[in-house]
Amino acid sequence: MAAKKKKAAGSAKKAKTGDLIISKSRVKAATKKCNVGSEFYGALDATVRTLIKGAEERAMGNKRKTLKAVDL
Repeated sequence: MAAKKKKAAGSAKKAKTGDLIISKSRVKAATKKCNVGSEFYGALDATVRTLIKGAEERAMGNKRKTLKAVDL
Protein backbone atom coordinates (compact mmCIF):
# COMPACT_ATOMS: atom_id res chain seq x y z
CA MET A 1 0.00 0.00 0.00
CA ALA A 2 2.85 2.37 0.79
CA ALA A 3 4.30 1.77 -2.68
CA LYS A 4 1.06 2.97 -4.30
CA LYS A 5 1.07 6.19 -2.28
CA LYS A 6 4.67 6.87 -3.17
CA LYS A 7 4.00 6.25 -6.86
CA ALA A 8 0.91 8.48 -6.83
CA ALA A 9 2.80 11.31 -5.16
CA GLY A 10 5.58 11.08 -7.75
CA SER A 11 3.15 11.10 -10.66
CA ALA A 12 1.27 14.11 -9.22
CA LYS A 13 4.50 16.09 -9.09
CA LYS A 14 5.36 15.08 -12.64
CA ALA A 15 1.92 16.09 -13.92
CA LYS A 16 2.19 19.47 -12.18
CA THR A 17 5.46 20.39 -13.88
CA GLY A 18 4.41 18.73 -17.14
CA ASP A 19 1.51 21.15 -17.52
CA LEU A 20 3.73 24.25 -17.70
CA ILE A 21 4.11 26.02 -21.03
CA ILE A 22 7.23 27.83 -19.91
CA SER A 23 10.63 26.23 -19.32
CA LYS A 24 11.97 26.55 -15.78
CA SER A 25 15.58 26.28 -16.90
CA ARG A 26 15.15 29.00 -19.52
CA VAL A 27 13.46 31.30 -17.02
CA LYS A 28 16.38 30.80 -14.64
CA ALA A 29 18.86 31.42 -17.46
CA ALA A 30 17.04 34.64 -18.43
CA THR A 31 17.40 36.13 -14.96
CA LYS A 32 20.71 37.80 -14.36
CA LYS A 33 20.56 39.32 -10.88
CA CYS A 34 17.70 37.54 -9.09
CA ASN A 35 16.77 34.10 -7.89
CA VAL A 36 13.46 32.62 -9.05
CA GLY A 37 10.91 31.60 -6.42
CA SER A 38 8.92 28.41 -6.98
CA GLU A 39 5.59 30.28 -7.10
CA PHE A 40 6.87 32.51 -9.92
CA TYR A 41 6.66 29.70 -12.48
CA GLY A 42 2.94 29.11 -11.93
CA ALA A 43 2.18 32.83 -12.07
CA LEU A 44 4.24 33.26 -15.24
CA ASP A 45 2.57 30.24 -16.81
CA ALA A 46 -0.89 31.65 -16.00
CA THR A 47 0.06 35.01 -17.52
CA VAL A 48 1.38 33.36 -20.69
CA ARG A 49 -1.80 31.28 -21.03
CA THR A 50 -3.90 34.45 -20.66
CA LEU A 51 -1.85 36.20 -23.35
CA ILE A 52 -2.23 33.23 -25.70
CA LYS A 53 -5.98 33.05 -25.13
CA GLY A 54 -6.36 36.78 -25.83
CA ALA A 55 -4.23 36.51 -28.96
CA GLU A 56 -6.30 33.56 -30.15
CA GLU A 57 -9.54 35.50 -29.64
CA ARG A 58 -8.16 38.47 -31.54
CA ALA A 59 -6.99 36.30 -34.45
CA MET A 60 -10.35 34.54 -34.65
CA GLY A 61 -12.08 37.93 -34.49
CA ASN A 62 -10.03 38.95 -37.51
CA LYS A 63 -11.02 35.71 -39.27
CA ARG A 64 -7.54 34.21 -39.05
CA LYS A 65 -6.35 30.87 -37.73
CA THR A 66 -2.76 32.02 -37.40
CA LEU A 67 -1.49 33.84 -34.34
CA LYS A 68 0.72 36.82 -35.15
CA ALA A 69 2.75 39.22 -33.05
CA VAL A 70 0.11 41.92 -33.54
CA ASP A 71 -2.37 39.69 -31.68
CA LEU A 72 -0.43 40.21 -28.47
